[in-house]
Amino acid sequence: MSLGFMAWTLLGQWLALAAVMGVAWLVQQRTGNSGWVDVAWTFGVGVAGAAGALAMSAGEAWTERQLLVAALVSLWALRLGSYIVGRSLHASDDPRYAELTKTWGEAAPRMMAGLLQAQAVASLPLVLAVTVAAQRPGAGVTWADLLGAALLAVAILGEGIADRQLAAFKADRANSGRVCDRGLWGWSRHPNYFFQWLGWLAYPVMAIDPSGSYAVGWLSLGAPVAMYWYLVHVSGIPPLEAHMLRSRPEAYRSYQARTSAFFPLPPATEPRLAR
Repeated sequence: MSLGFMAWTLLGQWLALAAVMGVAWLVQQRTGNSGWVDVAWTFGVGVAGAAGALAMSAGEAWTERQLLVAALVSLWALRLGSYIVGRSLHASDDPRYAELTKTWGEAAPRMMAGLLQAQAVASLPLVLAVTVAAQRPGAGVTWADLLGAALLAVAILGEGIADRQLAAFKADRANSGRVCDRGLWGWSRHPNYFFQWLGWLAYPVMAIDPSGSYAVGWLSLGAPVAMYWYLVHVSGIPPLEAHMLRSRPEAYRSYQARTSAFFPLPPATEPRLAR
């Protein structure tokens, strides 16, 4: 795939994501449930990523690597998207978006529309990473491809386990008002976010050619860098922890003091500084 063709592919991915997030805004405005925004984003990134992976010029045939990468990003989207669908069906709103809507007041519809379009733009490093990984020259599947696939499988499994552990904790009425610190949640305050980030490392593993013959492969590093920034500093940990501190201040401060914020670490025997 030439750089020009890749640029056109990225443009198409952006337009598709912009359209998806536009529909997500309409659904959010109609239902009042912002959880559907994340459903739309997840499936949108999955479809745009798979389309980029399978993009080809006239007369070309799909390679084994293209098919593998398309399957991987589709599997990620299906797992995460179906989980968020189930969560959204049983929730009135997402507390992160709800707080933003409250802060924005009468400007909320306009601000939400802008935010969702910003998310479409912010998703471009992710779909670009998928595309350049799939389009790496060479038809056969290499050890790097298998390693990347294994890394993504571990990430999907780990995130799924974290989600199930949290759901089981919330389902027990005896835990009302408490903070989940069991299983993976005793090692990280956000193990689901950690595994979400870990999965995006799979594409640089598949895309980067150490020999330097595929220079655009290095662009795939934008995915884990961007995802880490979003989760740790923007839309993940900050608003969620602010919500938890409002709803369970003492319990959550205690949890912060003894549990790593992002990277899994053994539970502290003594309180550690909140991060």
